[in-house]
Amino acid sequence: MTKNFENFPVYIKSLDLIEKLYQFLQNESFEKEFEFNNQIKIAGFSISNNIAEGSEYNNNRQFIKYLKIAKGSCAEVRSMMIVSKRLKLGDKNSADEVINLSREISSNISNFIKYLSENIEKPQSLNL
Repeated sequence: MTKNFENFPVYIKSLDLIEKLYQFLQNESFEKEFEFNNQIKIAGFSISNNIAEGSEYNNNRQFIKYLKIAKGSCAEVRSMMIVSKRLKLGDKNSADEVINLSREISSNISNFIKYLSENIEKPQSLNL
């Protein structure tokens, strides 16, 4: 890897997602939902942090491992947003925005994984 994670479009989108999550949680219906608030924030931060951490290894196999964790965190965010809609917590339209952005990030991560997978150094076979 030669780029800094701060320049990856998917990382920037993950920061946008965190901002949207914080805006979503400003709704007064979340005032006493401490566990929900904490868990969805952790999941949101996990996306950006795993992209950042994985990129620092300068190893595609290792980076892919962290991208898969970030992708799982995207699913966790979506799941929690679906729960919030079922429980009628927060604004439905804002929840849908977060869900759609999370899907977009997950798709971007999948494409990134595919790109990195195609560019993994193959081990050299020894001809003895």
